[in-house]
Amino acid sequence: MARTVWDSTVGKKTVMAVSGLVMLLYLVAHMIGNLKIYFGAGEFNHYAHWLRTVGEPFMHYGWTLWIVRIVLVAAVVAHAVSAYQLSRRDIRARPAKYVHKRPRASYATRTMRWGGIILGLFVVWHLLDLTTGTVHSGGFQEGRPYQNVVDTFSTWYGDVIYIVAMLALGLHIRHGFWSAAQTLGVGSRTRDRALKTLANVLALLLTAGFIAVPVGVMTGVVS
Repeated sequence: MARTVWDSTVGKKTVMAVSGLVMLLYLVAHMIGNLKIYFGAGEFNHYAHWLRTVGEPFMHYGWTLWIVRIVLVAAVVAHAVSAYQLSRRDIRARPAKYVHKRPRASYATRTMRWGGIILGLFVVWHLLDLTTGTVHSGGFQEGRPYQNVVDTFSTWYGDVIYIVAMLALGLHIRHGFWSAAQTLGVGSRTRDRALKTLANVLALLLTAGFIAVPVGVMTGVVS
């Protein structure tokens, strides 16, 4: 039954919708945590340490964080694979391009695929920069995320990469949230306007919230 559901277009869209909502919940929590940087190095570094002690003593040090990471990786893989397979299925169904572009297609809709690629590449860079320190500038300091974030956003390329990725994220959420609602059967004629408004608000808040961090460093508010 699971294979039958996965092989169907509806099944793949459902996987995309559910995995997308899982990632959206994480993004909301992650944005709120990021904004703690405005309360100073002590507060931000303490928050990063707390993430590794959640659930103690029942959970061992770092276990809860690793569970969250595993769930996120599973969601990202499921989302990416289903998106790719749906894209290939769509191309096979209509190998010739439309003669006329659909006028109602929004910019976010037309750039969902490229936006996904941009975000995928950004996640890899982000992990190598602030988690492993592999590509980090200024000398990566283990256990001192505040200083590492300031280092990253003290470089022009760190700001550009992050802001471009967050703009792509906003467009992705704006279209993806509404699409997920339709896939899961939440949408209707009476709810569509409210869902689109909610999608716009979420996209705007998350984009602004994430971009506020590099802006804080660039303006010297965070230093």
